[in-house]
Amino acid sequence: MRILFITSTRLGDAVLSTGLLDVLLARYPQARFTIACGPVAAALFDAMPRRDRTIVVTKRRYDLHWLSLWRDCVGTRWDLCVDLRGSAVTLFLPARRRAIMRGGRRQGARIMHLGGVLGLSPPPLPVMWTAPADRAQARALLPDGIRWLALAPTANWVGKIWPAERFVALARTLQAQRGPLRPVILYGPGEAERAMASAVLSALPDAVDAGGHFTLPQVAALLARCQGFIGNDSGLMHLSAAVGTPTLGLFGPSRMSEYGPVGRCARGIAAPGPEGSAPIAGLEVAAVADAAIGLLDDAGPVPDGAMSVVA
Repeated sequence: MRILFITSTRLGDAVLSTGLLDVLLARYPQARFTIACGPVAAALFDAMPRRDRTIVVTKRRYDLHWLSLWRDCVGTRWDLCVDLRGSAVTLFLPARRRAIMRGGRRQGARIMHLGGVLGLSPPPLPVMWTAPADRAQARALLPDGIRWLALAPTANWVGKIWPAERFVALARTLQAQRGPLRPVILYGPGEAERAMASAVLSALPDAVDAGGHFTLPQVAALLARCQGFIGNDSGLMHLSAAVGTPTLGLFGPSRMSEYGPVGRCARGIAAPGPEGSAPIAGLEVAAVADAAIGLLDDAGPVPDGAMSVVA
C-alpha cells in the first residue's frame, strides 16, 4: 500500500499534522509513505517508520512547485493521497482514495481542522520520531541528574518575541522558587536566530547553548529530556508539546485559539488585550512564572522521551 502525505511548509503546522500520520501508521501496518513538505519541515520525518522518501517542495513562481510535485508522483499508483495544503495536485494523480483539506485558514483550533480531514474527533495528538543516535546524543549533552528547563526566545517575526530580559528574569524566578533548574536555550539555524538568542545566552552563563546546528529529531530528543519548556509561539513550541515535555507557549499578536500548543501537558498564556493584536510585551514575568509553576506542578515527573517514537 502506498500513501502520499502532503503537509505544510511551516514547521509548526507540519508538527501538528504528525498525529494524522501516526493514525495512518497504525491503521495500515503494511503501508509505505511518501511525505511532501517544505524544506524547513523536511527533517521532521527523518526517523519516521515506513517512510520511503521525503519530497521537498520548494516554492516557485507561478505555482510551478505543484507541477514539479505532480511529476515526482504521477508514476506511482497511490492507495491514498492526503493533501493538507488544499492543492489540486492529487486530483491529477492515479489514486484510489483522496482526503483533501479545504478552506485555507479558518477560525478555531488548527488541530481540529487537521483531524477533520480524516474524520477524527477528537483529533490525534502530534508525535515525534527519534532514532537511538538522537537520544544518545541528547543524553550526552543533557545528562541525568540535572533538572533541565528549555527556553526558546526566538520566533519568525518580531511581534511574537517576548523581550529577552524577561526570559532571563523568568529563569531566575523559577530557579528561586523551584530549586535548581538549568536553562537550555533553543533556537533555529542561521545568524538571525543566533542574534535573537544571544542576549539570553549571555545573561545566563550556566545555560546550555542547544541552538542552531541540530537536526529536528536531535532537537526533539533534547526537548524530551527537559523538565519543561517555555517559549514564544514557534515551531519549537509545537515540537516540545509533541514529545510530551510540559510546554508553555507565549502569545501576543498571534492567535492562541488557533495555534496553542497541543500535547499531553501543554498550554498557552496570552498577553492581555484583543486576540490577534495584543502586544506580547504586555505579558508580565510574574504571570508567566505562575503559569509555568502551575504547569510543572500538574505535569509531575517527566519520563525521558515520554512521547517520542522509536524509529
